[in-house]
Amino acid sequence: MVVAAIFAAICLGVAITGFISLSDMTDAAEIADTWGFAWFWTFLGSIGIGLGLLAWWMARSRMEDENA
Repeated sequence: MVVAAIFAAICLGVAITGFISLSDMTDAAEIADTWGFAWFWTFLGSIGIGLGLLAWWMARSRMEDENA
């Protein structure tokens, strides 16, 4: 779970940096490439969040089964 949170934080940090850097660009091709790059890292961050939530849910379910 911790690894997923760290992975998601790094990915979302890279995505935010990409989105912020869009305002400094003037070339249309570079803007399009950066836009795609930022959304790709946003996607990876969401995968990390999803896997972290899945791991948390599985661990919680297992602990509840052991206590029952």
